[in-house]
Amino acid sequence: MSRAADRIKSDKRAWFGIGVIGLLVLLAAGAPLFARHDPFGVDLVNSLQPPSGAHWFGTDIQGRDVWARLVYGARVSLSVGIVSQGIALTLGIILGLLAGYYGRWVDELVMRLADVTLAFPTLLLLIALVAALQPSLTVVFITIGVVGWAGMARLVRGQVLVVRELEFVQAERALGASDARILVNHVLPSVIAPVVIAGTLGVAGAIMAESSLSFLGLGVQPPTPSWGAMIADGRDLYQLRHAPWTSVFPGLAIGAAVLGFNLLGDALRDAIDPRATGRVKMPTSV
Repeated sequence: MSRAADRIKSDKRAWFGIGVIGLLVLLAAGAPLFARHDPFGVDLVNSLQPPSGAHWFGTDIQGRDVWARLVYGARVSLSVGIVSQGIALTLGIILGLLAGYYGRWVDELVMRLADVTLAFPTLLLLIALVAALQPSLTVVFITIGVVGWAGMARLVRGQVLVVRELEFVQAERALGASDARILVNHVLPSVIAPVVIAGTLGVAGAIMAESSLSFLGLGVQPPTPSWGAMIADGRDLYQLRHAPWTSVFPGLAIGAAVLGFNLLGDALRDAIDPRATGRVKMPTSV
């Protein structure tokens, strides 16, 4: 882990990703300080004003300040990414540990549930679940988290199948340690590294999923600012031709957030991967 930490410190991608994520977190946390206008304030007189000193990113069709809504929308996107991935990680880790450690019917049951979940296209499954319920921020949290557990469970299960046969786990069993103690104190720490990497990359996917749902009107409901909903508001032909800032700036914000988490996740993967750190030498040909 110390070698992995040294690699991360010298990786420009990691620092760039951390910088982008840190900037977004700062803007989201200090939204009332950075937003000069009310994100909900309607001013039809100043509708579709171009970027200027009064409105840095212009105004939308209802005269609302795009910069203010962009900053407050960061709260929604980051909260959805973090909370939904927290749900996915919790479900995936617990079910993956149980499936990999106990095997037999437990493994069969969990993996068949994962196969059923993964059999559906993610976006279509999200649309079906959200449409069946009342669209809201809480529903978005739960649906994205529930849909995302399967891949995490399969990842954890694969790692546990290897770790459970190692000598230190066998020694704990011989000493009479309980299954709960072995799982929490020995197996989980051994599989947490790839889980952290997958979780970091999963935040980017969750932000994209929330933006897609909001674009379709099934995510965060108006007038709450959401990057996906802002793009949807400015997608008509007139605004795209005469007021592109209403869609361009939210799109750039989504791209920056996804890029930041992806770069950080890639840097973590390269730093922790044994083939990258030199702990394991892989054959040059098969």
